[in-house]
Amino acid sequence: MRGKKAKKRITTPDPIYKSRIVSKMIVSVMMGGKKSTARDIVYGVLKKLNEDEKEALKIFEQAVKNVMPQQEVRSKRVGGATYQVPIPLKHDRSETLAARWIITAARSKKGKPMVEKLYLVMSDSYNNTGDAIKKRDDTHRMAEANRAFAHFARF
Repeated sequence: MRGKKAKKRITTPDPIYKSRIVSKMIVSVMMGGKKSTARDIVYGVLKKLNEDEKEALKIFEQAVKNVMPQQEVRSKRVGGATYQVPIPLKHDRSETLAARWIITAARSKKGKPMVEKLYLVMSDSYNNTGDAIKKRDDTHRMAEANRAFAHFARF
């Protein structure tokens, strides 16, 4: 391993909902440094999910939790061959992947404002359907298919 290991940055909870997941989602939605626009989008989605703030936050967190993968595959080079090795994920990495997949699924939809698209993806994720859930299932399927190479994860 070269150089120093990067220090873990602690994300501050957002001011309205006091949630780390919401603040991570705001940062993930942000494009071109326009945080206020990203904040408006995410808060708009939360408002559409439910009028009650606590209930909206529960739905939001459950949708993200439904998309969070348990394991992923990483490429590992062993003796001239490259294997896809399944590796269990830590909570932070899993949460980040879920946010990324939800936003990618929302951006892939066309013809609607981002608030509407993100709301549709979040409601689909809450109901365990949609593109983000499909991505999670594909990742799990890939890890399951390469289970034979799990012993390479120890190196």
